[in-house]
Amino acid sequence: MKIAMGNDHTGIELKNIIKEFVEGKGYEVIDLGTNAPESCDYPVYGEKVGRAVADGEADLGIAICGTGVGISLACNKVKGIRACVCSEPYTAKLSRQHNNSNVLAFGSRVVGSELAKMITEAWLDAAFEGGRHQRRVDMVMEIEKR
Repeated sequence: MKIAMGNDHTGIELKNIIKEFVEGKGYEVIDLGTNAPESCDYPVYGEKVGRAVADGEADLGIAICGTGVGISLACNKVKGIRACVCSEPYTAKLSRQHNNSNVLAFGSRVVGSELAKMITEAWLDAAFEGGRHQRRVDMVMEIEKR
């Protein structure tokens, strides 16, 4: 399984930690983030992650900026993306089980590396439950068409 990862300048260190963590779990990582410490624009990297997932280049995505909010907003502008900002593992797990999220976002200024690993693990280990949740995900995706 391939994971697209993207980040702005605030997320370089955490991206590298999570990249190593994810690769250690057997996933292939497509690194679409910056590695330059100079200030850059998170929408560029959010769109890259969103497009990689939407176009099938990657199965899932992980996006990191200062809070996770800005980069997730950019991801969610790409048709077919359901990015969720998570600051703890329970929301990450439920975002996959109930919302079929395909991009995980978190903030390098919000969560530390160990918590980010727990969030990532909970998200990757969870699976979409379908059933009543499918109808709701379909409703959300219909909004995109209008």
